[in-house]
Amino acid sequence: MASSFALYGFALLAVVGLVSFIRPLRCLQIRRRWIGLLLVFVCASAGWAILEAPALANYVTTPVTTLDRFVPIYQFRESFSIPVHASPSRVYEAIFQVSADEVPFYRTLAWIRRGAASGAESVLNPPDRVPLVTVATRTSFLRLGETRGREFVMGTVVIAPPGVRLAVGSDPESFRLLDQEGFAKAAISFRVEPMDRGWCRLRTETRVYATDPDSRDRFARYWRVIAPGSALTRMMWLRAIKVRAESPAR
Repeated sequence: MASSFALYGFALLAVVGLVSFIRPLRCLQIRRRWIGLLLVFVCASAGWAILEAPALANYVTTPVTTLDRFVPIYQFRESFSIPVHASPSRVYEAIFQVSADEVPFYRTLAWIRRGAASGAESVLNPPDRVPLVTVATRTSFLRLGETRGREFVMGTVVIAPPGVRLAVGSDPESFRLLDQEGFAKAAISFRVEPMDRGWCRLRTETRVYATDPDSRDRFARYWRVIAPGSALTRMMWLRAIKVRAESPAR
């Protein structure tokens, strides 16, 4: 996440430099066009270095969760959690009931993520009042595993070799064993952790594993651009689950 914010920071400074090259921004103490040009060059170089930086792999040596079993090796990860004042069963049920209409900014961020394009139903283009998990698992995601009342994991292939159409709907075991070159696979988990006095902690975690350096580098560039929006989507998704689980009317 830090690299993404740095990337956007350098992009903003590069814009400042470009404007200063056209007309020096004296309010920012930039009085010469060459300084603006230098700022563009330095920030563009720094941004490119961030995009091209290699992503290191992480390894789970002792699997504990269902997510650990399906993605024990990964180069990319994001994890968020939120406390919920409801029973574990109520929180778990809410995971499968929340639709895009209940998640603040979801449709806006999904619209940006898909490049403002329309298209078939997907988790980035969900219909109204249909639970997001339902949309995901009937389109591009596969149900990988579930510990009823505690953890749910779904996964998809995000990069595949040119001309190859991998059937995500094959089976969870083929997803787990997928390690041929040219692929990257992602898994998302929702986990409910009981706490004291009627509270639970709801946690979501996303992991992505690329099977070769080229796929890893391709995804790294994409990930560093979309990471802030993805993080906001995940946090708002958790908030919507919390609101539904805590609502007496529901």
